[in-house]
Amino acid sequence: MSIQVFSAGSRVRVVSYSPFRGLRGTVRTVDSIPHLDVAESFCFYHIELEGAYIKEPIWFEHQEVELVTPQESNALKSA
Repeated sequence: MSIQVFSAGSRVRVVSYSPFRGLRGTVRTVDSIPHLDVAESFCFYHIELEGAYIKEPIWFEHQEVELVTPQESNALKSA
């Protein structure tokens, strides 16, 4: 199974069960750790969240966020 690595500047949504679930933000830094047993890396994203009570970017694991599509982002802006 291959993971999709988002680049800095990508718009994402937090999907993990945490106080930040549902918040959107922008990836500021990507940090990956190579996994020795498989060909894929384990990624962490430093994300600047919108609407969070914490103003500094927060680290999330790759499975805790999903990409916000440009179409969805445009629909949210027009709503």
